[in-house]
Amino acid sequence: MNIRVLIADDHHVVRRGLVFFLRTQKGLDIIGEAANGKEAVELAKLLKPDIILMDLVMPEMDGIQATRIIKSEQPEIKIMMLTSFSEQDHVIPALEAGASGFQLKDIQPDELVTSIKKIMSGENHLHPRATSHLLANLSNKSKVEKNLIEELTKRELDVLKEIAKGKSNKEIASSLFITEKTVKTHVSNLLAKLELADRTQAALYAVKNQLGD
Repeated sequence: MNIRVLIADDHHVVRRGLVFFLRTQKGLDIIGEAANGKEAVELAKLLKPDIILMDLVMPEMDGIQATRIIKSEQPEIKIMMLTSFSEQDHVIPALEAGASGFQLKDIQPDELVTSIKKIMSGENHLHPRATSHLLANLSNKSKVEKNLIEELTKRELDVLKEIAKGKSNKEIASSLFITEKTVKTHVSNLLAKLELADRTQAALYAVKNQLGD
């Protein structure tokens, strides 16, 4: 089953370039294009894509507002922010709105395809600059929500900290000397206990609650 992709970007040349390239990639179907956030919300309802590549700054409605609306109405749709801006003021709100990934437009084409597939497989995929902003934001975040975090086992807490560093299941398994299957079990358990939808929310949760090393 191919991944159904909707592209939202107000720059026609950028949008068409993405469409042209992604249509050459196996496993991807480009099902629509939106020129602003408002169109993205409407097309998401109409076309029900698997993932949306969402620009941040667009007329009528920006990408963050559009993401928030789409995720509230159709939480199963994955959204990757694809933008020229890597500042903390853009990264944090985008992830809080429900984005599962954050990439810059200077990303290598092949890496973009990899990011799309990783997000669809349940991994968060953030540009290194976006990850660094999350980690740098530790000291400014809210107090630990002890009631939920105390439900985690020590190993689940270790896995959560590794997720916050942007590591894949394979990398976590290597770091903690456990199997990849065990990592997946821990991830599922901690998401359920913390009432979170995916790894990106888990990473953001860890940062907010000062769970970094």
